[in-house]
Amino acid sequence: MDTFKALMVDLKENTVQATIRETPCDALPPGDVLVAVAYSSLNYKDGLAITGKGKIVRSYPMVPGIDLAGTVVESQSPDFQPGDRVLLTGWGVGERHWGGYAQMARVQAGWLLPLPAGLTMAQAMGIGSAGFTAMQCVMALEEHGVMPSGGEVVVTGATGGVGSFAVAILANLGYSVVAVTGRPQFHDYLRALGASGFLGREELASPRKPLESERWAGAVDVVGGAVLSGLLPSMAYGSSVAMCGLAGGSDLVTTVFPFILRGVNLLGIDSVRCPPPRRRLVWERIGRDVSLEKLDAVVQVEPLERLLTLGDEIVQGRVRGRVVIDVNG
Repeated sequence: MDTFKALMVDLKENTVQATIRETPCDALPPGDVLVAVAYSSLNYKDGLAITGKGKIVRSYPMVPGIDLAGTVVESQSPDFQPGDRVLLTGWGVGERHWGGYAQMARVQAGWLLPLPAGLTMAQAMGIGSAGFTAMQCVMALEEHGVMPSGGEVVVTGATGGVGSFAVAILANLGYSVVAVTGRPQFHDYLRALGASGFLGREELASPRKPLESERWAGAVDVVGGAVLSGLLPSMAYGSSVAMCGLAGGSDLVTTVFPFILRGVNLLGIDSVRCPPPRRRLVWERIGRDVSLEKLDAVVQVEPLERLLTLGDEIVQGRVRGRVVIDVNG
């Protein structure tokens, strides 16, 4: 193969342009493992890269796609051999390094993990960064004492990829999950994932007192901004919030009272530079605690060309659940 198909973003006259093009294999960046990509996925960050609506891409031209799964073609690393099935999430691919929206990728061996047993490549990308991040959040809550018997756990941005996984994982583990969404038409979808209650986004984003009645034993916040600001006053004593997103804004307006009077823990979750030993633990938990039946219910598979419209749709909040990209479709 001398060329491969890729979605490429360029910066021309201060405007980001995304196109599908045939790209020479010689143009691939340095790396010690060459992967024939089978599947990628669509994340909010990918939408920002495709549309140019966020400062995600650090240099141009760039192949977006922060996730990929495929088969090793060539390897200069003793850790991987041709024919190995692998996955990659994070490490700046699709931002600083060419990512998964291409039929070929050359990457560092340290960024790769063997495909977990029991998962197909499509299922691994259905999980992808979204499921990986959601599981990180759940594990962080567990490690800070948030248990199913402790009370309700709230999940913001519940219809998105991370939120959907958080609802499903927590419910599968026996937690009572309240889903926050601005789209009541998706209540049936969230109920099928395991949500036992619902809260309108506006109920959290409205002006709040420094402290409200204690309600939540734990929280997974994907939204940030006013929603996170509105959530903190209602956290119970000794509770924890795992925060991992900023779809609602990067500003956090709060007081010290939830932290110094109720001992609330605000836990920052980063999936990009998560160390390899921790990554393996997270994927082991995913293998145990993610229902493949529920996964199939939230995943849709689309060809590479659909990214030209899906990028804007996910930024506008019009994508429910998870989109897997078949780069050869």
